[in-house]
Amino acid sequence: MGYHVEKSDAEWREQLSPEEYAVLRQAGTERAFTGEYNDTETTGVYRCRACQAALFESDTKFHSGCGWPSFYQPMSDTIEYIEDTSHGMKRVEVRCASCGSHLGHVFPDGYGTPTGDRYCINSISLTLEPAQQPAEQA
Repeated sequence: MGYHVEKSDAEWREQLSPEEYAVLRQAGTERAFTGEYNDTETTGVYRCRACQAALFESDTKFHSGCGWPSFYQPMSDTIEYIEDTSHGMKRVEVRCASCGSHLGHVFPDGYGTPTGDRYCINSISLTLEPAQQPAEQA
C-alpha cells in the first residue's frame, strides 16, 4: 500500500531512536505501565510520532488498566487495520494510515465506552499536542 508519507528504511532509522524504530517500524511493543502517556490526562491531540498525523483526541482516552494508553475511537480515517496472527494469537493491528507505522492493537473489550472498542496504543508511537489553554485574565 502506498502511504502519504514514505521514507526509506535508512531515513526512518535516522529519524527515530532505536526504541521508536523497534515499535513503529518493526511492530514491537513497549513494556506495560512504562509509557509516558499511560496515565496522562492532558487535553489535546495524540499524533503519530513518525509522521505527526493526528490520530486520537484526548476525550476518547480512557483508563483500561491494561498498561498502555487506551482510546475507544480514532479520528476519522487515520488508522489502517491489519490482521495479526503473530505470537499464536488472532488480533487486529492498528497502523498509522499516513505512514504505515505500528501503533498497537484494537480489541473489542472496551466495555463501558461508546464504541465497545479498546485501541491499545504504545506511548512511544505517539506524541501529544496539548490543547491551547485560554489566556488567564488579570
